[in-house]
Amino acid sequence: MANWLSAKVTQVKWWNDKLFSLVVHADIAPFTAGQYTKLALEVDGERVARAYSFVNPPSSDDLEFYLIKVDDGALSEALANLQPGDEVRIAEQSTGFFTLDEVPSSEQVYMLSTGTAIGPFLSILQQPHIWQKFTHVVLVHCVREQQDLSYQALVKQLQQQYPQLHYVPVVTRENVDGMLSERIPRLIKSGRLFDHVQLSASPDVAQFMICGNPEMVKDTSACLQELGYTRNRRRTPGQITVEQYW
Repeated sequence: MANWLSAKVTQVKWWNDKLFSLVVHADIAPFTAGQYTKLALEVDGERVARAYSFVNPPSSDDLEFYLIKVDDGALSEALANLQPGDEVRIAEQSTGFFTLDEVPSSEQVYMLSTGTAIGPFLSILQQPHIWQKFTHVVLVHCVREQQDLSYQALVKQLQQQYPQLHYVPVVTRENVDGMLSERIPRLIKSGRLFDHVQLSASPDVAQFMICGNPEMVKDTSACLQELGYTRNRRRTPGQITVEQYW
């Protein structure tokens, strides 16, 4: 059973009419970048809880979560109505294995995300460890419309701080100058992703972390396996590490 704590809302940042970030303060146990916790509220007399990844690094006093407001969503609508000063329940202990400790060192790492699943990658990228472990870090964020590319200021700050960061925004339902527009598996299969960042990937130099909707995770994993990459497991290290985001 989770040990629940009270978290005070300090900020609600709306990126557009559906996407928002919730910032809270709570004295939770230490966590590792890439992990997730649970948030909960009383909805119609019942406690409703869902898992959310941290956007902030473990060193931050703020706990930040990147959410999408789902119409008739059991919890997301209630979370979207929160205001600074309100309280939400948060699990004291975090969990999850989508962390750098589980990924073998390599020359390149590709962080492949859709929608709000960019969150755990932003947490990882704000930690010094990743910049010592990989020479090239490629952050791919695939969304439907350009307005869904949140956290642009943070990404630019990271690019200025760490020149080895390659940021690849992908917009699938609009044509935007300078941006790729196909789904991630197709970009990998055609080689366009690697051409775009001017890198040559192969199993002996590249790792892939995949986080997003189940269809993207499944299709991207299958595409990579066709190209000779294997799932990463503790007993048999490979090149593909995945996290289903719902």
